[in-house]
Amino acid sequence: MLKKMRNYCLSSILILICLFSCGPADAQKGWISLFDGKSLDGWKVGENASTFSVEDGAIKVAGPKAHLYYIGSVSNHVFRNFEFKARVKTTKGSNSGIYFHTQYQEKGWPIHGFEVQINNTHGDYIKTGSLYEVVDVREVFVKDDEWFTEHIIVRGNHVVIKINDTVVVDYTQPANPLRVTEERKTRVINPGTFAIQGHDPKSVVYLKDIQVKILKD
Repeated sequence: MLKKMRNYCLSSILILICLFSCGPADAQKGWISLFDGKSLDGWKVGENASTFSVEDGAIKVAGPKAHLYYIGSVSNHVFRNFEFKARVKTTKGSNSGIYFHTQYQEKGWPIHGFEVQINNTHGDYIKTGSLYEVVDVREVFVKDDEWFTEHIIVRGNHVVIKINDTVVVDYTQPANPLRVTEERKTRVINPGTFAIQGHDPKSVVYLKDIQVKILKD
């Protein structure tokens, strides 16, 4: 009888452990954090490095034009097919962006890859969730001073962008994509890293819970 009670207690404990630890882990299976919430380890910025800092567990973007590139060990910072998620909060009149398939540059606007826009109330008509100058979104889906999720999914030549749970971009790159300017010709799907944009000194934006899930080719 005593042995049965011990076995029952042990089974109950294992079930509780699974409910409280295994369950959430399973729900997050495959997601890898790119930001530790404490430092900018694994990230690199060239000009105007002071634009980026860590505040209350988030990356604070506030200062002159600058770009913070992921150079960490996850996938050797080269991503092709993936899901990327970040929690974002804008302030009034702010502009920023998340680049994917890009490459580190010491200065200037990133030449390679795509920008996913962050802009709810800035004067630029291209709003949050846009695949900048490829698929431009004019509707505003979220408000300043509130956290929202920006979710980017890239598989092959197909790009889906969600704001919270709303799909705002569903784009398939054609065989010969047209670009509006000469400098945009490198805006093509090609393996690369992520970057966060500091747009201008008046734009203050926060990002946290930055994660990636690698998808099979």
